[in-house]
Amino acid sequence: MNKIRAVLLVEDNTGDARLLQEIFKDEGSVDTELTHVTSMREAEQHLAENNVDIVLLDLGLPDAQGLEAIQRIRAAAPRVPLVVITGLDDESVAAQSLQEGAQDYLIKGQIVSSSGQVETRGLLRALRYAIERKAMEEALSVEKERAQVTLNCIGDAVACTDVAGNLTFLNIVAEKLSGWSWQEAAGRPMAEVFKIITSENHEAIDNPMDVAVDENRTIHLPSNSILTRRDGFEIPIEDSVAPIHDRDGRITGAVIVFRDVSEARAMTLQMTYSAEHDFLTGLPNRMLLNDRIKQAIAVAPRHGKRVAVLFRVLDGFKHINDSLGHPTGDKLLQSVARRLVECVRASDTVSRQGGDEFVVLLSELEHPEDAAITARRLLAAVAGAHSIDQHDLHITTSIGVSVYPDDGPDAEALIKNADTAMYQAKENGRQNYQFFKQAMNVRAVERQSIEEGLRRALERQEFMLHYQPKVDLRSGSITGAEALIRWTHPTRGLIGPDQFIPVAEDCGLILPIGAWVLRQACEQARAWADAGLPAITVAVNVSALEFRDKNFLESLFAIFRETGVEPKCLEFELTESVLMKRAETSAPILQILRGMGIRISVDDFGTGYSSLSYLRKFPIDSVKIDQSFVRQIGVSDDDAILVTAMIGMARSLRLRVIAEGVETPEELAFLRAHECDEAQGHVFSPAVLPQHFATLMTKGVPGYGASQASVTAPDLDVRTDHSDSDQYAGATNRNAVRVSRRATS
Repeated sequence: MNKIRAVLLVEDNTGDARLLQEIFKDEGSVDTELTHVTSMREAEQHLAENNVDIVLLDLGLPDAQGLEAIQRIRAAAPRVPLVVITGLDDESVAAQSLQEGAQDYLIKGQIVSSSGQVETRGLLRALRYAIERKAMEEALSVEKERAQVTLNCIGDAVACTDVAGNLTFLNIVAEKLSGWSWQEAAGRPMAEVFKIITSENHEAIDNPMDVAVDENRTIHLPSNSILTRRDGFEIPIEDSVAPIHDRDGRITGAVIVFRDVSEARAMTLQMTYSAEHDFLTGLPNRMLLNDRIKQAIAVAPRHGKRVAVLFRVLDGFKHINDSLGHPTGDKLLQSVARRLVECVRASDTVSRQGGDEFVVLLSELEHPEDAAITARRLLAAVAGAHSIDQHDLHITTSIGVSVYPDDGPDAEALIKNADTAMYQAKENGRQNYQFFKQAMNVRAVERQSIEEGLRRALERQEFMLHYQPKVDLRSGSITGAEALIRWTHPTRGLIGPDQFIPVAEDCGLILPIGAWVLRQACEQARAWADAGLPAITVAVNVSALEFRDKNFLESLFAIFRETGVEPKCLEFELTESVLMKRAETSAPILQILRGMGIRISVDDFGTGYSSLSYLRKFPIDSVKIDQSFVRQIGVSDDDAILVTAMIGMARSLRLRVIAEGVETPEELAFLRAHECDEAQGHVFSPAVLPQHFATLMTKGVPGYGASQASVTAPDLDVRTDHSDSDQYAGATNRNAVRVSRRATS
């Protein structure tokens, strides 16, 4: 034990004080300094100015009696051990002294033995034990305070109960979550303060503290647990409950650690919702749709029902998106989504797959024809005007329908076949619906094969340009050439333009293909010019996607720089629809092209808008009468009259008139008689390789006048490096019907 070096004796009895002083002079206590005072005032003053190891206090002082004396000493020196000495053998006083903070209680009469000897060692041992007990109390108090601070600082709520289930502790977080203060909750049953229920039916959950104590193990509440706060507010919680054991292993109570998981659960729900729904429209996405189709398929056979999947795309959405901007396009998609939802039952599902693709699931249908009723309702709903940002937008849709079990056993097959049927609906004129037929799969496989081949055709150099001459009908001389693309597939051979051009437009490959065509035509025009052949214009078809591409002019300028061709050697052929759909943006681009010297021709004249008011506003050089009208010359008087009218309209606008697809002498004679300026077609020459075209430029078209060329070589081989294989003719911007006709030109 540590030696006692400083003792404060507070004793007003001189004899008792002398006796105690004698004790500390005994052996082993020579180093102890004993200070004696006779009043509480002196004691308080000494403690304020000096450090002592222990205080011996008599309870009968002149200025402090009994428990008051203890309280004043404790106030003056709260951390100094205190031993009470008194002449009274009173257990109640002794107990109260210990409760007030004294470490021991000694009776003066017991300090002296029955033989009259002073019990020096016994007294010093009692004093040292008192000091040690005080040190242990201080250490325990520090640990308790540290634990209290720790429990109040952690983010989880902590509550403890005794073995009877009554609360013995709440930390600050537990107070906040329960709405009870520790002072109010102390001693109350756990179930009274913490009312825990299930989220589904709000039924009470068994007291977890009782379960932990009864089963002597750590437990967890169900994941759907809710704590009902004192004010009735409900908080979702997660917890862990464990029994508390003493040093002998006996259960003395239980502790619960729990937390508010409102934000975590809300975030989980939001993440789940986001993973299953389209962010723009809030509709179920592909993943959730597949799950619902699976559920519908699982239920349908038991009830003798069918399931239908309607795959739909918006016709012309890209034009609206490009011309009015993506924000307007997004609002249009949201408007379409709302209308689709309004057209179906609550048990059905409307899903957005991405872009302008929507899929509608119709569950529990009596007959496949019921899907047709819904399809017609959807067509009508979408076709109505959509008022968005001061625009009344009109848009149509094409729908493909597949039905379980006839058209597929699962979600993947049903969606795929409905998609295939949708393409058939588009080919049939749009704004209609088509049920899936097995024959459509053959066409879908064919289309996919063509698309895959197109993606490699450029790098494999499978394309070729052929050139068809344009002939002046007065002089018979060649005035220009139209560049026509041809494709030879390595295994399939010749593929008609009516097969690959629409596919290229749908999948976006028309842009790189069109750029390749333009570059090759420029290189060939430069090659002819370098060979000394007469200057002619090479006409290139420009598709709608190319003309509207934001990089169109920049790419064109780059090609001119790289090939060194003169812009005046080029003529761009654009359809009426390309010009009219974006008239306000088309005119400035055309002005730039004309300013460079490029000639502009309206292709397929008579099949599109044919608006004279628009044509007058555009810087146009010529119009081309579509071959569908030329074919009817000599067959239909009405079409012959139309051709005559078109020639008259164009000439009145001071535009040159070119007839395409001229195949018979009768057609040629009619066009000459009505003062058509130029023509092209098999009556003069099919589209030919560059070296053959050079020969035509030299010798002229047989039977239709001499060439303007001064070159007299019999068969010039003027071509670029890529022009040594025969391909199938086609144009880069035709629809399926028109391209098939142009293929023979």
